[in-house]
Amino acid sequence: MRFATLFSVLLLLLRFGLIVESIIVPVDFLALQAIRKSLDDLPGSNFFDSWDFTSDPCNFAGVYCDGDKVTALNLGDPRAGSPGLSGRIDPAIGKLSALTELSIVPGRIMGSLPHTISQSKNLRFLAISRNFISGEIPASLSELRGLKTLDLSYNQLTGSIPPSIGSLPELSNLILCHNHLNGSIPQFLSQSLTRIDLKRNNLTGIISPTSLPPSLQYLSLAWNQLTGPVYRVLLRLNQLNYLDLSLNRFTGAIPGQIFTFPITNLQLQRNFFYGVIQPPNQVTIPTVDLSYNRFSGELSPLLSNVQNLYLNNNRFTGQVPVSFVDRLLASNIQTLYLQHNFLTGIQISPAADIPVSSSLCLQYNCMVLPVQTPCPVKAGLQKTRPTTQCSEWRG
Repeated sequence: MRFATLFSVLLLLLRFGLIVESIIVPVDFLALQAIRKSLDDLPGSNFFDSWDFTSDPCNFAGVYCDGDKVTALNLGDPRAGSPGLSGRIDPAIGKLSALTELSIVPGRIMGSLPHTISQSKNLRFLAISRNFISGEIPASLSELRGLKTLDLSYNQLTGSIPPSIGSLPELSNLILCHNHLNGSIPQFLSQSLTRIDLKRNNLTGIISPTSLPPSLQYLSLAWNQLTGPVYRVLLRLNQLNYLDLSLNRFTGAIPGQIFTFPITNLQLQRNFFYGVIQPPNQVTIPTVDLSYNRFSGELSPLLSNVQNLYLNNNRFTGQVPVSFVDRLLASNIQTLYLQHNFLTGIQISPAADIPVSSSLCLQYNCMVLPVQTPCPVKAGLQKTRPTTQCSEWRG
């Protein structure tokens, strides 16, 4: 019955001359019609102006074909600042059997992600970010065995990350940040996975040492409620060049050997780590942010290689290494925030000429400040820590 209906539609198109030069298969033609009916241009957008179904759909804006089938669908004007689209994603999108790429520009798309998307078995790239997609991530997406990129960031998604998503063998980019996801982080089996971005969700639990593959180069788990140690997790990730674990509830030590890989950005602030940070000799990192933790021990001189160093609001003790001062005065360190620790001294002359391009904050430590420098507002007004809080004091 279904094929008879499709055949009748095709005959009508031929009879009334609605086919100009070429035609996609009827199933794709009808799917595009359903998609068009469920979506609209936001004011100021004219993306759908070219979607005239009396002409060849392969010439529509955002539609790409191979022969008589749709292989890519990029919905919305991709230019920066374009208004985007509104409406909902019609389940008929799953009828596009040859589809390898589906993207929708930022806009006001609402409703849930249709489970029927998993019927497009050839899908390699799925990106629907900065809209208002709600509901749970369909577990059926795990049927897309060739999926390489899944980007559903900046939406209103809820529920947990389906464990089956972690079984996708070809997945290389998983971007689910800025949603309302909860539950734990599943185990990821793909050995080609290079990017995971899950920041600003409500994820909880402990990260299993084997849940993240060594192939990761970018890992952002900031602004969640994750707990437990990360020592064994990080030991396996020897290809990282970006790491952000800030604003969680991680515990345990961070031994120096985990920094033997070339991290370029490190943020671990507002956690509950314990231990000493000792990066290796060859580390050269533009920005290291370890603020708002409970790190302890003395500062390693090797950290002076960092251009922007945020170690504030921890439990570091002892003297600030001379190498920090030398590189600060030579303009090699642009930001050095050491406020709100238990540091007992720094060898810097009160008459030292700190470069205009550099920032130093030392207040609220266990010492009288040798130099007066501007600090961020969050540092507060107190210049020194009360002696009752210091096991050692240098005046």
